[in-house]
Amino acid sequence: MRWITLPLGLAAFLYINPIFAQTPFRSASEATALAVQNEPSAALSLEHAMSLAIEANPELAIARRELDAVAATREQAAVFRNPEISVDVEDTRSSMRQTTYWLGQPLELGGKRGARIESAERARDVASAELDMRFASVRAAVIQVFYEVLAAQESLRLAKNSMALANRGLDAARRRVLAGKVSPVEETRARVAVSGAGIDLTQANAALENARKRLTALWGNPAPRFTGAVGELEILPRLPSLAALYDQLLNAPEALRARQEVGLREAMLKLEESKRYPDLIVRGGVQRNEMTGERINLIGLAMTLPIFDRNQGNIYEAKVRVEKARDEQTAVDARLRTDLAQSHQRLAAALQTVSDIRKEILPGAQIALDATTRGFELGKFGFLDILDAQRTLFLARGQYVAALGEVQRAVAEVETILGPQGASLFTSSRPGYRD
Repeated sequence: MRWITLPLGLAAFLYINPIFAQTPFRSASEATALAVQNEPSAALSLEHAMSLAIEANPELAIARRELDAVAATREQAAVFRNPEISVDVEDTRSSMRQTTYWLGQPLELGGKRGARIESAERARDVASAELDMRFASVRAAVIQVFYEVLAAQESLRLAKNSMALANRGLDAARRRVLAGKVSPVEETRARVAVSGAGIDLTQANAALENARKRLTALWGNPAPRFTGAVGELEILPRLPSLAALYDQLLNAPEALRARQEVGLREAMLKLEESKRYPDLIVRGGVQRNEMTGERINLIGLAMTLPIFDRNQGNIYEAKVRVEKARDEQTAVDARLRTDLAQSHQRLAAALQTVSDIRKEILPGAQIALDATTRGFELGKFGFLDILDAQRTLFLARGQYVAALGEVQRAVAEVETILGPQGASLFTSSRPGYRD
């Protein structure tokens, strides 16, 4: 039985010492802890926030795990089938016993191994496309939330200015009341304005804190460490044409994933079709007759007869799933075009709003407030007039900040659809715009 020793020893060696050793990788909790450690306790830039999120975002970690797992299936798909060993004993009496030792090797027919490898490679392509989708989504989310932090910081600054102006108006009203020039009702109105400004200031503080938490949550940190975001909120992107955006749709991450899914389903159909063919088992062995002491070399072939099971059900299912994947690709393409058109329209409207407020509303509201304030100090206007002027100015400033935030949200939506490649379409010719 020495001829059996080599196959068994080789099998044991391969089992104990696998060819493809697993490589250790950082866990999600370790990546989060490292990102929290690397988060600055001072000002935070968009580039730094992006690097933290890409390193430790949980959604990206999940997609990376899936890609690693599917890559392992490609290795497994290329492995040949294991040999088979068997022993047949005829007659249990030792003097009359005839023992046959068999060693067989299954041979896959019909291109099963190649189809299996192709299917695994297409699954890896789908997982890679899924990772690209998650990356585009996370990248756009970082940009959007970062600019929400900038907008919240600006809103807080406006709320503080509004509070200062309200206190200034209250002081002026007190002086005029003490001088007997106006009714005490004017002072009461001024106090109400101060209280309203205080409420706005509290809400602005809460909005900023929530925005900061949403940003750091993208790398798993529930307690922000950074003190503020550094960036230019008022530098606007260029508005590309809708046709230019449509030209990029072919390489959009979700569109690529839909095409890769079709390729995967077609590869799986080929794999199921290859299973119609039975495998051939080539066997060789030796037979020993204890009574005569003779030893006979044997060779044999074995094959399953595909009479009842020709894998017909699985083949039909695979064909249906190919058509389903194609239908899903058509649906994804149509939805992406619709979403892209809507985001483009939102961006155009937001840019127009910002332009109108910047050129017309803000200058006019500021001039009206300055004139009313001077007139109030000279006794030409009542305090109600100055309150109306202040309210108009800060309402315009709030609308301006909201419109700037809407611009960045629309840009983030487009970049979510098109991926990082879409960022080049918005690069402004104005200096300082983020590239």
